[in-house]
Amino acid sequence: MKGLRVLELSEALNVDSSDILAVCAILKIKATSRLSMLSFEECKNVTDFYENKN
Repeated sequence: MKGLRVLELSEALNVDSSDILAVCAILKIKATSRLSMLSFEECKNVTDFYENKN
């Protein structure tokens, strides 16, 4: 499966990895650590969450 690690996504969005993990929990995405792998679709869902939040 290709995608990004939580750590890489947090760097791209300029937010803390623990915040990404919290959003993953809200969106019911299985990510347990900053090294967890997210698919591109999951990354898009997290990114959309942040865009809708602001």
